[in-house]
Amino acid sequence: MEDLEISCADLSAALQTGKTIRLVDCREPWEHEIVSLPDAELIPMNETPERIGDYRSGEGLCVVYCHHGVRSLNVAAWLRQQGLDNVRSLAGGIDGWSLLIDPSLPRY
Repeated sequence: MEDLEISCADLSAALQTGKTIRLVDCREPWEHEIVSLPDAELIPMNETPERIGDYRSGEGLCVVYCHHGVRSLNVAAWLRQQGLDNVRSLAGGIDGWSLLIDPSLPRY
């Protein structure tokens, strides 16, 4: 089983190779409106249990992210407990991404 977290650098490298990676934003809609990663799907943390089918329907690696990586780590851990082994949390969240990978993204 893969690590529960993926670093911003490792995710960036994987995206550049063209690997199939599904990005899921588990923040609130108002946060998603401020800034999000391209092609990310919004599934707020509190909707995760009722939308687990959305997670099961994807192929390849699924990377969940939030603001700093705490909520997404909880979501990824819960999803792993439900049998989804292809889920990882983005360490540092979108804030870490904006600091380390894409400084053009707004921070809040």
